[in-house]
Amino acid sequence: MSFAAFDGTRRVPVAVNEPVRTYAPNSPETKNLKLRLDRMAAEQVEIPIVIGGRRIHTGDIGTVTMPCDHHHVLATYHKATPALVHEAIAASAAAYADWSSWRWEDRAAVFLRAAELLTTTWRDTMLAATMLGQAKTVHQAEIDATCELIDFWRFNVQFAQDLYAEQPLSDHTMWNQLDYRPLEGFVYAVTPFNFTAIGGNLPGAPALMGNVVLWKPSATALLSSWYTMQLLEEAGLPPGVINFIPGDAGMISDIALAHRDLAGVHFTGSTGVFNSMWKTIGSNMGTYKSYPRIVGETGGKDFIVVHPSADPQAVAVGIVRGAFEYQGQKCSAASRAYVPKSMWPDVKARCVAMMAEMKQGDVRDFSNYVGAVIDRKAFNRLKGYLDDAKTSATIVAGGGYDDSKGWFIEPTIVETDDPTHRMLCEELFGPVITIHPYDDHAWRETLTLVDTTSPYALTGAIFARDRGAVREAMSVLRQSAGNLYINDKPTGAVVGQQPFGGARGSGTNDKAGSKLNLMRWVSARNIKETFSSPLDWKYPFLG
Repeated sequence: MSFAAFDGTRRVPVAVNEPVRTYAPNSPETKNLKLRLDRMAAEQVEIPIVIGGRRIHTGDIGTVTMPCDHHHVLATYHKATPALVHEAIAASAAAYADWSSWRWEDRAAVFLRAAELLTTTWRDTMLAATMLGQAKTVHQAEIDATCELIDFWRFNVQFAQDLYAEQPLSDHTMWNQLDYRPLEGFVYAVTPFNFTAIGGNLPGAPALMGNVVLWKPSATALLSSWYTMQLLEEAGLPPGVINFIPGDAGMISDIALAHRDLAGVHFTGSTGVFNSMWKTIGSNMGTYKSYPRIVGETGGKDFIVVHPSADPQAVAVGIVRGAFEYQGQKCSAASRAYVPKSMWPDVKARCVAMMAEMKQGDVRDFSNYVGAVIDRKAFNRLKGYLDDAKTSATIVAGGGYDDSKGWFIEPTIVETDDPTHRMLCEELFGPVITIHPYDDHAWRETLTLVDTTSPYALTGAIFARDRGAVREAMSVLRQSAGNLYINDKPTGAVVGQQPFGGARGSGTNDKAGSKLNLMRWVSARNIKETFSSPLDWKYPFLG
């Protein structure tokens, strides 16, 4: 049935970045959030599968624990079966016919409402879920689970409006139009543990553009993902548009990636997993209805490179903040730094002094700057790197670890004279940064070293007061980072300000939080309407 509900050119509210709340001691927002943390920590939530709007309980149960207290169970979740994955694909196909025919403004209204609900009544819940389940401090949770997710939903709507407004030239003889169609089939969204906002954006962006989605959330971010799903439902998202499928990632991916109706993959995670998915898609190309769109943001070995003209205090703050915020578990976290030998003793002393003041512990204590890493697998991996560094490099500060209660890896600075040391080359994804002091005169050679050491190209930072050095670094490192920062840490991209993504081994660089990303979720149809059709087959050149 067709509904003639509105005539007129609609304009969405202008997107503005959500203000970051400070959560100062004894402020009303701090008191309210601490009450919500206490209540949610005392609960044990049961997380179902959601297919076509139905809650499904399989009885095959997994648990969600608190990284800062791994004996504390926050939730149990039901794991999908192969049959349910097929059912989810069928449910998405059933929802497609209606959802893809909605005016884009009506789809946008769902996400604008979700953003406003998150700004108001859902804020404390999403913050608490992210703090408890992913061990983010209140500040890190605020900039992620509320502000960034709100910004994704609001700015994506504005970017969609801009995209739909792009139309070809016409004249008095014809009317040319671009129809931005949703992709045929379903989009498979695979989201990571480290950003609640990514959990809302990877399924949300394709859905905004009229697509239907199978969402495979990370098992270690299920609490916040479950609340994100419920928030979208409250905002008016129709059943089946996004199907929520926790469970075994390999099994779910095997079914989704082999299905003829796979229209696209929206992925954030490890380079290895993404490479495997791309290989699987390549081997299945003969079975798909259309060529799937493959969008991925993967690993990083993010750098800081320091010129002798840099401000040592700015460098030290960039190292400490860039490497240790959220325990170094950001795709953009600083993991290697190249500092002039003449400056390194000063910078080192400043970093060590800051680290001595830095508290680590349960994120429910707002005085803690660093929490726990996400799980035992991450703890054991980082423990292995630290044990190796104690014999093959120099531990400047930190180097400790403790898993007696939570997965605590101490913020650590490693120093090495070997520019090929594994700590400078391999992705660690933890609160560990490796410093290579370089000869002051070897600036150009060091830039080349930065460019060629790692297979990744996600983020990087240049510290220099000499503008010529900045220009030279920007040139040599042009392909080394999709997000480059000058005199600032290489983390903290804000939607609408720094579109995020990298190339090389770091992904397809489709820039989440920009119009570029939304373009991947539409398939344009050009329509030419001629007002007065030719009635003679001959052209003038025939004489």
